[in-house]
This record gives sequence, C-alpha cells and structure tokens, in this order.
Amino acid sequence: MEMRRLGRTGLSVSVLGYGAGAVGGLFTKGRPEDQERAAARAIEAGINYFDTAALYGNGESERNLGRVLKALKADVVVGTKVRLGTEHRADIAKGIVQGMEDSLRRMGRDHVDLFQLHNPLVATDGGDRLSIDLALDEVAPALEKLRKDGKTRFIGFSGVGETAALHRAIDSKLFDTIQVVYNALNPSAGGALPKGAPGEDYGRLFDRVKAADMGTIVIRALAGGALSGTTDRHPLAMQSVDPIGSAPSFAADVARARELEPLVRESGSADLTELAERFVIAHPAVSTMLVGYSTFEQLEAAIAAVNKGALPDATIRRIVP
Repeated sequence: MEMRRLGRTGLSVSVLGYGAGAVGGLFTKGRPEDQERAAARAIEAGINYFDTAALYGNGESERNLGRVLKALKADVVVGTKVRLGTEHRADIAKGIVQGMEDSLRRMGRDHVDLFQLHNPLVATDGGDRLSIDLALDEVAPALEKLRKDGKTRFIGFSGVGETAALHRAIDSKLFDTIQVVYNALNPSAGGALPKGAPGEDYGRLFDRVKAADMGTIVIRALAGGALSGTTDRHPLAMQSVDPIGSAPSFAADVARARELEPLVRESGSADLTELAERFVIAHPAVSTMLVGYSTFEQLEAAIAAVNKGALPDATIRRIVP
C-alpha cells in the first residue's frame, strides 16, 4: 500500500487509514473476534494508522482498539482525541490532561502517537463549539505539555467548524496535524466549491496546510456513507448521520452522490464508493484517508480501491470543474 508523509511529524502513514468510529460501528458495537480479524487484515494490507476518540461509543472504540492492538502485538500509529464540554471551560488544561489519562487507561497504553482536539472551532465560544481564541491560548499549550511529558508524540485538531477559525489554527503552526473534511461532494479544501453546491466553503484549506507543513487526515471521505449512493445503513453503523460541511441532510447528500454514478464506469471504478475513495487520495496534500467500516467486506473494498490508485485526471475534472 502507498505510504505518505504525515507532514512535519516525519511519520510515514498508509494512504488508507482505519477509522474506528461510530459511523461504521465495527469497533463500537461489533463482535470482538470480528474487530480483531478486521484489524489483522488491515495491518496485513499495509494500513498502519488507526484513529479513535473518547467520543466514539462512549469510550468503547478506545477500549476495543486497545485490546485488539495488544492482542495482535501491533506496531502501528495510533491517534485519539479529546472533546471539551462546557464543564471544562473553567480549567481547560485540566480537562485536556483528564481526557488523555482516561484515553490511555481505556486503551491500556502509556502514550499515543497523536492526540487531537475534537471540538468544532468557531469565533464565538459555546457548548460543544470551542472558540479559536481558547484553542490557541489554552488548548494548544496544554497539548504541548502532554507532548513534553511523553504522553503523545504529536498534537493536532479536527478541522470542523468555521473556516476562518480553522485557517487561524493552521496559520498558528501550533499543531502538527489536522483532520480535513474533503470528499467528492465538498472538495473545497482542495479547490473551488462547485457552483451551487451546499455546505461549508473551506477556502482551499490544503494550500495553508502545505505552507505550515502539517499532516492531513481526511475525514468524511464518504460523506458519512452518503457516497455509497444509498440511505440504507448496516445494523452496526450509526443509523442517523448528521452531515458535516455538506448538504443540510443525509438524504440530500445521497441524492447528490447519485449524480456522480455515470463517472463510475468512465473511471474504471467498481462502484460509487470506490470512485469517492480514489477521488480523495488523488489530491497530493492528503496524507491519509480515514474510512469507517461496518463489515470485513467494506474493509476489503477500501483496500482494493486505494490499491487501484488515484482517479484519472479527466474524471476529477468532471467532479471539480
């Protein structure tokens, strides 16, 4: 499998990562033997970046991933995240430290490779949405202290929220990595937002990331599953998926995804999902792409997709004119 540089971390990561979140659900609600089988196959195929978070399954993803990686004696890159609530605003540094301690305990580890802020970043602070000023002034120093204490090798943040705030976080150069919303329905992190397309315009975010030499971890590569072209959900998967950076509803995203179906045969792709995955890895600023899995077969399909390589340039121009 193709390996790419994760920005200035210097880490070499697989272009396809393993998303152990609740959208796919295998690592939050699946059977232990299926979780271990999937992780073993992923590693065999060359996947070396595994992504989790305290939020996924109320800690179940971290518990299960920690157990599986220990059982497999796996030497992989592990990233997790902390999300701050209203109760943490009085002492953000304490909340960050507690989040790290809780995550390490659940995973049975003494450190992680990457620890990331999981809150949406915005101008005005409130609830789950964290102000960019607090992120830069209080969160970043707290994360940096965890790095100095040996609890994490690198620090990053989730690139969701308001574009202006995300740009400020990138330009600060306080973080090593960013999780980027980038897919065939909203490619604005890498180019112009198609005319009339709904969703957040991320303002060619990849250009700023490149200037800061940050690693990029693409999230929502399949728009929460909408780029499968169906509203059907596997029993393990999250049954209701709120769009991030795209249309107002999941059903609207599915409808837009179906408009791309004529490109499947043209691109030599097996199906719409493969088209979407090969679209993401075509961008040179992408370090790794996370895909969430409900089944072993979905994992195999993603491996096959990325091993085919990037979409042809002509097809990409049909998606992003």
